[in-house]
Amino acid sequence: MHEDYRFGNLIVSGSPHIVGKTDTTRIMGQVLIALAPAFGFAVWSYGARAIFLTAVCVISCVVFEYLFEMVTKRANTVSDLSAAVTGVILAFNLPVTLPYWMAVIGAFVAIVITKQLFGGIGRNFANPAITARVVLFVAFSSEMTTWAVPGHIFFSVDAVTSATPLGILNEGGAAAGLPSNLDMFLGTVGGSMGEVSALALLIGGAFLLLRKIISPAIPVAFIGSVFVFALVAGQDPVFHICAGGVMLGALFMATDYSTSPITVKGKIIFGIGCGVITMMIRLFGAYPEGVSFAILIMNLIVPHIDKATRRPLYGTKRGAAKGVM
Repeated sequence: MHEDYRFGNLIVSGSPHIVGKTDTTRIMGQVLIALAPAFGFAVWSYGARAIFLTAVCVISCVVFEYLFEMVTKRANTVSDLSAAVTGVILAFNLPVTLPYWMAVIGAFVAIVITKQLFGGIGRNFANPAITARVVLFVAFSSEMTTWAVPGHIFFSVDAVTSATPLGILNEGGAAAGLPSNLDMFLGTVGGSMGEVSALALLIGGAFLLLRKIISPAIPVAFIGSVFVFALVAGQDPVFHICAGGVMLGALFMATDYSTSPITVKGKIIFGIGCGVITMMIRLFGAYPEGVSFAILIMNLIVPHIDKATRRPLYGTKRGAAKGVM
């Protein structure tokens, strides 16, 4: 917060003084464009219910944000599209068979509890969509682990279901029973609605990188650490990159501005931490997937990463700058 001072016809205020065309609405709009390929693939794979589930998540997120800000008499931020982006990413993290009322609970957790109660956009301590997914998984584990097989177009929750590739691996399934890397890359396997096609997510991620909406540091560090960890553990690195939510997490969730480090060094540390924790949960944990838990854990230590990697003030030594706010 800073004050403005008027001297005649001049107004002097604190920094920043640079004004550009980029704002939250433009950034979020481009994120929605980047999510479009994965959304289109979900509709092609799962039919109308993918549209309905996404619509429920988006509308719920927008309504909860509007109502909360109205009740608390805060400035309305619905037009910045951040709630809409949260809704789409939340839908991407859910099985397409999930009952709609559970998705509404997830939207409430994401917007009201994780985002608005901590001050709104830019002040949330963790990614809203990831927090909602973890809460839904703990509360409704059966519904959150029921996966529809892509290619079965349907409107209701009745669908042919199967285990995900990570589920098969976690249960000790033989390599012969796993889908091919090409199947997982294209998206012909079961999983959360928006994470099954690595190709669709890569197209969207490439768009964000080209538009310089996200930095490559976190995705490269995240995916690279998964690759190295799998290789050292004697697992197929490509399998672990294409399976589950690595692509969705690395490109669209770990890169969230509010919950990721500021410095490049910090982003690299954050990405490596996400990848290592993901693989530790996958290989040694009871739950076959670890992306959401890994990003959430790393979100919580972002302030410490920023503190450890921030640059010293000009003209001071690093040790002397530690006490400066």
